[in-house]
Amino acid sequence: MTIRIAEEWLAKCGGCEVTILDVGEAILDLLPKIEFVHMPVIMDHKYYGQTGERAEIEIPEADIGIIAGGIRNEEHREVAKIMREKCKIIIALGSCACFGGIPALGNMFKLDEIYDKVYRGTKSTEPGDAPSVDLPHLTDRVYAIDEEIKVDVYLPGCPTHYSHIAEALTALIEGKPFKLAERSVCDDCPLIREKKAVATIRRNLEPLDYDPTKLDKTRCLMEQGILCLGPVTRAGCGGPDKTPRCISVGIPCEGCFGPIRPGANPMVEMMGALSSIGLDPKQVLDRRATLQRFIGAHNRLRPLPTR
Repeated sequence: MTIRIAEEWLAKCGGCEVTILDVGEAILDLLPKIEFVHMPVIMDHKYYGQTGERAEIEIPEADIGIIAGGIRNEEHREVAKIMREKCKIIIALGSCACFGGIPALGNMFKLDEIYDKVYRGTKSTEPGDAPSVDLPHLTDRVYAIDEEIKVDVYLPGCPTHYSHIAEALTALIEGKPFKLAERSVCDDCPLIREKKAVATIRRNLEPLDYDPTKLDKTRCLMEQGILCLGPVTRAGCGGPDKTPRCISVGIPCEGCFGPIRPGANPMVEMMGALSSIGLDPKQVLDRRATLQRFIGAHNRLRPLPTR
């Protein structure tokens, strides 16, 4: 039996679709078992029919639905709901779908503030009215997919590791459950921890003690004063090799895989992790956005009350 798959992209950059292509040889084992019936990035399947003859959005029925990207406008919301109706299983692919991602940083501002900044307050833009003709209305904020519909499988990351896509599809095809382990990036990190940091938090671009060929002899980046969200971020970005992708090239974790477990509060937990090694959380610039860069949906980021 062939498994039918539908894929949609909403408020996002497109990197998760590239990750599907990056599955590589593993996709060859899957291709005889699957059929993509809807995937706008590679298929000319239009919402309202090939010539616009339909009055409502039409998405084919499928066994598995993959949704990448969060919900930023009313069309996104409608598409997500139709995908839920048409697909037996829904996979939220990437941080934007799972937690709002980078677009959800906009949740710190009211819609009228965003419109004013983009269409009237940017120096390189000639002031004008916000466009309104033949465009879907923006939602009041960016929503993660599970705030609007039921999600069955979560594959976080910006983007997620290609191996997780192959593993999840294989498990679902075989009728098995799939879930990422609940452990932190630090649990997979090979760097050395001494549980004591330098006195101040440094800028990420400052020189650091790092040798990519000797990770097991390199000191923890956060203990060198470089802000790393590894203690409060779910592991998995390294795939089968486990070594976190950013750490492997000398870049601190920025939290794209989201909270280690449902209900966790990474911002509060990260401030505790910083204090535990002698760093002052107040030194973190723009703490709300920095410590919740990829997880601004679910009301984690919102406009501050006017003082």
